[in-house]
Amino acid sequence: MQDHNLLVVLGPTASGKTRLAVQLAKHFHGEIISADSRQVYRGLDIGSGKDLEEYGDVPYHLIDIVDPGYEFSVYDFQQRFLEVFCRLSTKPDTLPILAGGTGLYLNAALKGYRLIPVPENPELRQQLAKNSDTELVQHLKQLKPNTHNSTDLLDRNRTLRAIEIAEGEQSAQASMTPLPAITPFIFGIHWDRTALRQRITTRLKERLSNGLIEEVESLHSSGVSWATFNFYGLEYRFVSQYLQGQLNRNDLFQKLNSAIHQFAKKQDTWFRRMERDGLKIHWLEGAGDVVSQALSYCSTTQNSIT
Repeated sequence: MQDHNLLVVLGPTASGKTRLAVQLAKHFHGEIISADSRQVYRGLDIGSGKDLEEYGDVPYHLIDIVDPGYEFSVYDFQQRFLEVFCRLSTKPDTLPILAGGTGLYLNAALKGYRLIPVPENPELRQQLAKNSDTELVQHLKQLKPNTHNSTDLLDRNRTLRAIEIAEGEQSAQASMTPLPAITPFIFGIHWDRTALRQRITTRLKERLSNGLIEEVESLHSSGVSWATFNFYGLEYRFVSQYLQGQLNRNDLFQKLNSAIHQFAKKQDTWFRRMERDGLKIHWLEGAGDVVSQALSYCSTTQNSIT
């Protein structure tokens, strides 16, 4: 890669990101860095769509790196990503390829979010203790008007922690050291909405048939609480509700399927926002040969990739 030091593959759920990233890694002698907020967890395999068999002999990173129950944050991801990126950048003829659909993770890598470790602040928590949940959410939105991590708004402890982090980051901005320069070349996979809906529905049926419910049962038996599943994505949230008797089997499928469709729309909105914020995304038509389209971009773009 002559003018870029990172290749990126993004797209909504079920768009075929892993397959494209693997093919590009084979072509460019690359190694894949996952940008998926659930694939970091060991044991969250079917519901997170790890599909590790697709990688073959292509090296991958940031998959299966922590146990369920650990609260893996955007800060954790950024630090791990930078460690891997810097290490791969020193390897001869090796191209880092960032692949995934978690918008916060992508922005943390590509937009240079300045994130820091923030310890608990007992004085701040005491000040906030008298505030209602609604007041805490409003306070967080004032600190971070563009926050899109909705899980921080669902639980009082998570909201308190998010406020703590936001205030700690604001106070530490001046002393931060520069991040490494990243010049990404970004591919996005686009599907017609009807076709993507069909792909999502088909994949959900496959996951349910291939042991998704049993996976959640096993994780719960190993000590993962029902409440924790709420923060591991839609599949784990809805299946845990089913296993607790809150949904019947038909409602599980119908409601989960609908929720994933809505999530895909939100992902698309996020990617369009990334473009408005200045990141150039080269869109590939998912229904076509995405590998050929991507290689064509690479060979014809003024900032060529070799």
